[in-house]
Amino acid sequence: MKLRTISASFVHEALECARSYGTPTEPLLAAAGLPPSVQEPVSAEHYGALWLAIARAMDDEFFGLGERPMRVGSFTLLCHCVLHAGTLQQALQRALRFLRVVLDDPFGKLVTADGLAQIVLTDCGAARSAFAYRTYWIILHGIACWLVGRRIPLRLVDFRCAEPGRSADYRVFFGAPVRFDQPLSRLTFDTAFLKLPTIRNERALKQFLRGAPANILVRYRYDAGLVADVRGRLQQLSPAAWPNFEEMARQVRLPESTLRHRLQQQGQTYTSIKDEIRRSLAIDWLVHSTRSVSEVASELGFTEPSAFHRAFKKWTSRSPGAYRRDAGRAS
Repeated sequence: MKLRTISASFVHEALECARSYGTPTEPLLAAAGLPPSVQEPVSAEHYGALWLAIARAMDDEFFGLGERPMRVGSFTLLCHCVLHAGTLQQALQRALRFLRVVLDDPFGKLVTADGLAQIVLTDCGAARSAFAYRTYWIILHGIACWLVGRRIPLRLVDFRCAEPGRSADYRVFFGAPVRFDQPLSRLTFDTAFLKLPTIRNERALKQFLRGAPANILVRYRYDAGLVADVRGRLQQLSPAAWPNFEEMARQVRLPESTLRHRLQQQGQTYTSIKDEIRRSLAIDWLVHSTRSVSEVASELGFTEPSAFHRAFKKWTSRSPGAYRRDAGRAS
């Protein structure tokens, strides 16, 4: 349940934005179905309702945190703008241009290198709050995941600003390494996802907008629901001992067709979950252990080192040996 809720600290930060605008907060909380004082995590639906209430009060869907207000209705127009982009890369480029026109500052740029895609945010002035950057990432990442119908796992999230008091909430929310006091704010994921086709249509968009923004807060969280169960079971075993799909369905007490469908609903497949775990283990072992490449391949369940080489190059656009050398030079 915790993974499907939003930390109370994010509620407080949203309300602080409204207070700075001179808006009383009790009516906003009441409109969202929340008590006058929020001390416990709230549901995504309640937080989404609060976001909408604050946006209406301020006529700004970005909590007043941009150079210009993101007027009510901008999110809907953004979704229409990217709906028929074709690929995730084209959709992200359109979204970044749209947000720059609307917000002016901060503005983002898509940068690709060494198998990684980075959305790099630039501020013309002083660093903004962590809450401002988080809101930008929620909008962009949430729409991106919905467009391609699956979760886009993050590799790294950097914040230009100082570390906030409840930084642990940020790390839990993103499910990826989070760093503060960095030269730039950036969101990083594998370039392979840029080639994914956008799969939504006008009818799907209408349904999506009826549930926004609540549906982008937890719908594609890093380990929600059944995906978390499957991932947890795999992580308890060595990759060489992982069960096949039929056995996993038996373990979670679901028919194979139901398990396959429910994983797809959460933006995953059994193969993609296994690949994510293998990739993380491979990178960790190559960088932080003395295992040889052949030993890493064997422990990951690959019958041939060549198969591991092909898989690792697909994940990172580099060979295991090159990745290890580059990591050594960087450290």
